[in-house]
Amino acid sequence: MYRTIQQSLLARIQAILLAKYDITLTNLVVEQPPSIALGELALPVAFELAKRLRKAPRAIATELAAELTAALPELEGVTSVEVAGAGYLNIRLDRTAAVRRIAADQHADIGGPGFRLVEHTSINPNKAAHIGHLRNAILGDTFQRLLRPDNYKRGYEVGVQNYIDNTGVQVADVVVGLVHLERKNLASIRELLTELLETNQRIDFYCWDLYARVSQWYTADSEQTAARKQIRLDTLHALEAGNNETAEIADLISTAVLRRHLETMQRLSIEYDFLPRESEILSLHFWDAARTLMIERGVLYQETEGKNKGCWVMRRAGSDVGQGAGQGDGPDEDAKIIVRSNGTVTYVGKDIAYHLWKFGLLPGKDFGYKKFYEYPFAETPPRTSEPLPSVQSPSRANHTCWISTVHGETPHPFFGHADHIYNVIDSRQNDPQNNVIAALRGMGYTAAADNYTHFSYEMVALTPRCAIELGYTLSDEDRGKSYIEVSGRKGFGVKADDLLDRLIAAAKSEVDTRHPEIEAAERLTIATQIAVGALRYFMLRFTRNTVIAFDFKDALSFEGETGPYVQYAIVRAANIFRKANTTEAESLAAIATLDLRNLLDSEEGSSLWETWLLASKLTLLIEQSIATAEPAYLAKYAFQLAQQFNNFYHRHHVLNETDPTRKALLLATAAVAQREMTRALGYLGIEAPPVM
Repeated sequence: MYRTIQQSLLARIQAILLAKYDITLTNLVVEQPPSIALGELALPVAFELAKRLRKAPRAIATELAAELTAALPELEGVTSVEVAGAGYLNIRLDRTAAVRRIAADQHADIGGPGFRLVEHTSINPNKAAHIGHLRNAILGDTFQRLLRPDNYKRGYEVGVQNYIDNTGVQVADVVVGLVHLERKNLASIRELLTELLETNQRIDFYCWDLYARVSQWYTADSEQTAARKQIRLDTLHALEAGNNETAEIADLISTAVLRRHLETMQRLSIEYDFLPRESEILSLHFWDAARTLMIERGVLYQETEGKNKGCWVMRRAGSDVGQGAGQGDGPDEDAKIIVRSNGTVTYVGKDIAYHLWKFGLLPGKDFGYKKFYEYPFAETPPRTSEPLPSVQSPSRANHTCWISTVHGETPHPFFGHADHIYNVIDSRQNDPQNNVIAALRGMGYTAAADNYTHFSYEMVALTPRCAIELGYTLSDEDRGKSYIEVSGRKGFGVKADDLLDRLIAAAKSEVDTRHPEIEAAERLTIATQIAVGALRYFMLRFTRNTVIAFDFKDALSFEGETGPYVQYAIVRAANIFRKANTTEAESLAAIATLDLRNLLDSEEGSSLWETWLLASKLTLLIEQSIATAEPAYLAKYAFQLAQQFNNFYHRHHVLNETDPTRKALLLATAAVAQREMTRALGYLGIEAPPVM
């Protein structure tokens, strides 16, 4: 509702600016006054116009206020416009009308045309997923939930991809470990996979230890270092070439590890639509088509002198040096190498080809598709009262995850036609990402470059306390650090499944103590909801450019800015309705017939109105999170709404209220807060348990 009124108000102001001053402003800022007594919206537009119109902001605000006041009959929900301070426009809303609209679930829509492709997770399929991968996956999954259509918003057509680098150096390392450290061949590796399956052991955990061992093996003997590194290089070349036993071993292992990754992520309600693999990018010759296109459009050229002689290169993003011979004062020594002098293609070159395909700009090229993984429909757990509207899309039930292949199945979906791309990749990949964008722009694909978002984020570390809890021995120096970095190569890290298991165990211990009367299976379900909520919220509450230091106790706390804090607020609200022998839906429906004028206009009513006003801002926060690619804003909103509800809960004794009208308003206030907290958590991928 808040965003609906905001949109109509801004549209009216734009019309006034055009008619009165012949001015159009690209962005109109809307703020909230410091006190609810001053109104619900504050517009600093007069300050933006002061220099252009050569007038004092207050004079401009006075003119605009007169125009808006005259237009009040057309501005549903607005009761008055006032000039405040040096030139602010303060807007007051009709509280009674607004509450009724909010209760009736009237809200602005979000969405539009165009296909949006979200790529996230992208774990090398050489070992178990770890805590750092979880931040990537949770960010990407939350963002696609914000974009995807559901029964709350129109949304956008969305495809979720998980890029699988199954021919890269990390997969090569595991193959080296199996073949050269463990002396296995293709047949014995097949036997190993069968043995692990029959003994309920995990291939991704097995490879976790093997990867750490082989990483150390390369340099363990100084006399053998060069020879061992050559083994690694030869293995990598065999993977890229394909059609050999080494490549078959890599495919066998990487596919088995990939299945484990999907199962790990499914525990967090994270699903994918398509798994494009690098092996198909190579075998289907995506790069050949991209190379031809880049040369034709003058982006790729062969260097004839300098340190990059013989290489095919392109200018780096932001470079002002001319391309090629005769276009500058010599070779561009900082040019990005796309094809090495030995003919091998760099990571960036393959990535450019891949992203041309994503935008539908790679003529005649597409993957083959085959079904790889089926996601079952996940039933909503039972609630203690009537369920609130969900934000789950029915289209996500029982859906298929496809994988790339050379010769695919038909019919199949098609993903290479994106209008906007979001790549969830850590900030260390800023340079490669920028070079892909520069290549698109250099080829003249300006719209594609503009709609390419590098959804970057910083690393996840551990607090010293958390590292010690996980059994690691820390030096006195490490104990004094604010965080401890993890390293898969060194074997120092936290497997995602181990982390989730520990969180579930800790939550279950608490649930078992508080609710021994509940069946054991349901207690486990509740503990899992709390643990997943704690983990997902912890990964989302920080802005993307913040390094996270994970800590078990902080994540699971029922106090402070945590997932369990918001979940507990929802449970508190549900308890009100259970004890009142009514439902959220009935309480919200009752608002339509209540006389609320005296109640909402009082000092006490203002505190209730603040809860309704905050509850009405969900669409505003979803829109902001999409526009900035920053889910932390929605996480912060969920926490603030939970705080607002808890303040309401402690201030008003709903069940003891004797005045029928006032009690009905209090019940409806609890219901609207619960409804929007539940929805906000739903977009964060978090369920509200029936009890805590």
